[in-house]
Amino acid sequence: MILLTGGAGYIGSVLLKYILNKGETVRVFDKLIFGDDGLADYKGKLELVHGDIRNIDESVLDGIDSVIHCAGLSNDPMAEFNPKANDEMNYVATKRLANMCKEKDIKRFTFASSCSIYDMGFYVEDILKNENSEVKPRAAYAISKYKAENALLELADKNFCPVILRQGTVYGYSPRMRYDLVVNTFLKDAIINGILSVFSGGEMWRPLIDVNDVAKAHILCLEAPEEKVCGEIFNISYKNFRILELAHWVREALKDFKRVEISVDYSGFTQRSYRISTDKIEKVLGFKPEVSIIESVKDMMVQINKNNFSDFSNPKYYNIQWMILLSEAEKIIEKTGKIF
Repeated sequence: MILLTGGAGYIGSVLLKYILNKGETVRVFDKLIFGDDGLADYKGKLELVHGDIRNIDESVLDGIDSVIHCAGLSNDPMAEFNPKANDEMNYVATKRLANMCKEKDIKRFTFASSCSIYDMGFYVEDILKNENSEVKPRAAYAISKYKAENALLELADKNFCPVILRQGTVYGYSPRMRYDLVVNTFLKDAIINGILSVFSGGEMWRPLIDVNDVAKAHILCLEAPEEKVCGEIFNISYKNFRILELAHWVREALKDFKRVEISVDYSGFTQRSYRISTDKIEKVLGFKPEVSIIESVKDMMVQINKNNFSDFSNPKYYNIQWMILLSEAEKIIEKTGKIF
């Protein structure tokens, strides 16, 4: 049985499809902050444990053979909103979970890290970063991911096989949809306004990857020979894009759906910018992402219409907006108690 933490999330709910399609049994551990819509298609096909990753009980690991760890705060705005919780969830809880796995002889463990740890600012020399490149993460989110990586690597040995996937910015359709990721945001803006707004001249680089390819990478790393992946870090990305280039690809994908304009602002060069090499995972494991921007955007258009995900103002599609809303509601309920 596979334990999938954060299994109701944006990436987790897509991973579920691939795990179940392989005939594996799966236990999902999730706090369900964003609800359980991502699990709707799999009811009766999985075991769900509701809880906070910061205090996961060791009993959750009973009967588990391997772990895919996706739980935690997932972007810069959420991390900055509550840096303490971010560190507790992304670093401390990851280290604790890994130690528990090792104590229970659960060897295989993949970790959803982030390529944002490579960011050193817009004006730093533009160098293609690989897994051996120097990293000096600055933001709370990237720092927490990097600390978790180091904790996992310290535990790696013949009895524990952690694999770290530094994921590029993810795009694509998920049953737990998000519109706060750059490709998905462009699509949402195109549908609503017909305009893609590009800031800082669109000169920033980002490595990007479809959510389905992320899911396949995690499963591949679980199944690969231990000697190839134990204690290894792999960058995963479909391609590095400048943001202005990305806007043009999104517009191209939508040409049969809607007329879209691109508006470029050439001020405020303060954005993150970084490019990565994915040679290592391609050479070691033969992994090469397959889903292009155009394919993914077209699929999202179909799925949005099919599943009625067009209520774009709903805060549940935007992680930080939803987090703020829940935090404000929590404060009110502390004073009022149950509403009914």
